[in-house]
Amino acid sequence: MELQTLLLFSATVIPLVCTPGPDLLFISAQGLSGGAIAAWKANLGIIMGYMTHAILAALGLSAIVAASPAIFHTIKWVGVAYVAYLAVCMLLSAIRTREICIKTASTKSIIGKAFLTSFLNPKGLLVYFAILPNFIQLNESVAIQSLILSATFIFSCIVIYGVIGALFASMHNKQTYNDKKRRITEGVAGGMLTFAAIGLATS
Repeated sequence: MELQTLLLFSATVIPLVCTPGPDLLFISAQGLSGGAIAAWKANLGIIMGYMTHAILAALGLSAIVAASPAIFHTIKWVGVAYVAYLAVCMLLSAIRTREICIKTASTKSIIGKAFLTSFLNPKGLLVYFAILPNFIQLNESVAIQSLILSATFIFSCIVIYGVIGALFASMHNKQTYNDKKRRITEGVAGGMLTFAAIGLATS
């Protein structure tokens, strides 16, 4: 695959990666409420979701989803419901006053939620069966080209989401932890996830 093709593909998907969506907002929320480690755990889960999409695309299974509007819309609304559920949980926690107990979510919990957030995000599926096929050359191995392009997309996500997660994590580290801060950060994080759910529902 030519370098020019990879550069053109990157120029196409990077603006999409930078567009606020459930994955980016989930990482931002984790960085704001849990710091840099939580943000990177969320980033890992998001990338795992997109890696799963990449494997499915290479196997041609994403084309099956694309050919069935019913399957695609089912995935979309399951994603909407899941992100909305996370938002409600965060907002309910924000309005409750409680004694401070510094407790970070488990690695498994953060990665699992992040994985579902990206795997159920229609934006990821659109990249693989709407944008990626336009850069495939039929005279070469389709599976190998698909994996190379997917790796380019995933690398872009790692870098951009990593930077954004670090920015929000820096806000978390600037203040002494207290219940007022917890409620504010969880309220903001819940608002972010609410915006993501609305964006998914109206897309």
